[in-house]
Amino acid sequence: MLSVRSLSAYYGQAHILSDLSLEAKAGEVVVLLGRNGAGKTTTLKSIMGLVPPAGGEVWYRGGRIDGLQPFQIARLGLGYVPEDRRIFTDLTVLENLEIGRQHERLGVPSWSVGRLFELFPNLAETSGRPAAQMSGGEQQMLSIARTLMGNPACILLDEPSEGLAPVIVDQMAVAIRRMKSDGLCVLLSEQNLHFAAAVADRAYIIEKGRIRFDGTIAELNADGAVPGAFLAV
Repeated sequence: MLSVRSLSAYYGQAHILSDLSLEAKAGEVVVLLGRNGAGKTTTLKSIMGLVPPAGGEVWYRGGRIDGLQPFQIARLGLGYVPEDRRIFTDLTVLENLEIGRQHERLGVPSWSVGRLFELFPNLAETSGRPAAQMSGGEQQMLSIARTLMGNPACILLDEPSEGLAPVIVDQMAVAIRRMKSDGLCVLLSEQNLHFAAAVADRAYIIEKGRIRFDGTIAELNADGAVPGAFLAV
């Protein structure tokens, strides 16, 4: 579904990503783990074209997408939920969802407002409320739901559990597992190893823009030295 091959990226003169490769399949949750500043967000932004790759290739559903504009990538059905959410705070929940609506895609789960309200019951209870009046957790749910309204085949989630109350984190985990069961490809960046282990099938660990670990969650849990070396503060 998604394949990143030898990706490099810069911010100005700063070399952020170096020869980074990863892949994610349909019906799979893959997590990119790393400390702050390791390159997780830059990886997702490079996939989406928000940070133009300086080298390497990005393939999505059999086609090469590096070099395309972000709006072109989004129209192909690759969804992106940024860390800062970027919802329209002066619009209601329903209005935010309608802005994200795209056409149905062959072989891809189709999302309606009703299905999203089942996935995120909190949104159903606040459907007519301006987004500015929602809690941080509800805004995170809305940001994900708006992206799902685009009927993506693959969704990128940047730090979906950050700053959320434990009860909301649990709801987020349930939602991600539901996306997986519906056949979506999910790639998320995270610092929370416990949350990652609850939702992901495989993990990559990134440090200083390079992949340092590639394996299953079970393999990561079995190797206590790896989290200590690359994830401990």
